[in-house]
Amino acid sequence: MRVTVTGATGVIGSALVRRLRERGDEVTVLSRDPRRAGEALGVPAVGWDASAEPAPAEALGGRDGIVHLAGESIARRWTDDAKRAIRDSRVVGTRHLVTGLRSSHPRPPVLACASGAGLYGARGDEPIDESAPAGGDFLAGVCVQWEREAATAAELDMRVVLVRTGVVLAAEGGALARMLPPFRAGLGGPVAGGRQYMPWIHLDDVVGIYLAALEDGRWSGAVNATAPEPVTNREFSKALGRALGRPAVAPVPGPALRLLFGEMAQVVLSGQRALPRRAQELGYRFAHPQLDEALRSALGRPAG
Repeated sequence: MRVTVTGATGVIGSALVRRLRERGDEVTVLSRDPRRAGEALGVPAVGWDASAEPAPAEALGGRDGIVHLAGESIARRWTDDAKRAIRDSRVVGTRHLVTGLRSSHPRPPVLACASGAGLYGARGDEPIDESAPAGGDFLAGVCVQWEREAATAAELDMRVVLVRTGVVLAAEGGALARMLPPFRAGLGGPVAGGRQYMPWIHLDDVVGIYLAALEDGRWSGAVNATAPEPVTNREFSKALGRALGRPAVAPVPGPALRLLFGEMAQVVLSGQRALPRRAQELGYRFAHPQLDEALRSALGRPAG
């Protein structure tokens, strides 16, 4: 396959590019810093400022698929400027991508666009699948607008897959990497009582879902990229402690988290019991469906 990837230097993007190259696929990436991206990933890179201009049609035409992962990190205090950057990098960036696709020839048949399980908002212990309505908070609203922009590619006779990703287990970056220092020091534990659900997924399975979305014409619309068995924050903390051989009993009070991160803390304090109904209906087989094994794998520890 010939695939163009945006956001390719992030945790998911780097792993996806690596897997595509291992399979012998031809990969091009779009980046604000094409020199750095090309050197880091070992693939051709084309410059694109997603928030400022349409995507270059020459980097899109003739491809077998586009994977759109670009977006500013949400893991910071949500000032007005930060919110604007989070929203525009996704909403305006996706609009500019579709503008580039309109000018591409021949047009790729499929767009697999990132989204987030945060679209569902705070849902307590309610099991939810892709048919659940969106929440009403800031992050849910961003995801709704993000998906709406991506869905306009269907007007170009493209198949559009919206990958609603949960908490990705990867030691090299993302949420798990930020958890590791306190847990390794024996200072990790449940957050705000730990009753909120975490829709986790191993990095290998996120990549596997994107590959399936590119290759299988049955995949379209929203797909939850979450493991089949979501767990509470307390259960996750215990499992991470077991994987590291460290205690995981030091609680993190909710007020302290709010003081540190402000509104963004709500992402951690609430959660979604999101289930991958659509992926399972389509026959996707998870490589890491069980949390204990998935954590050992993500941390590079032997099974057992």
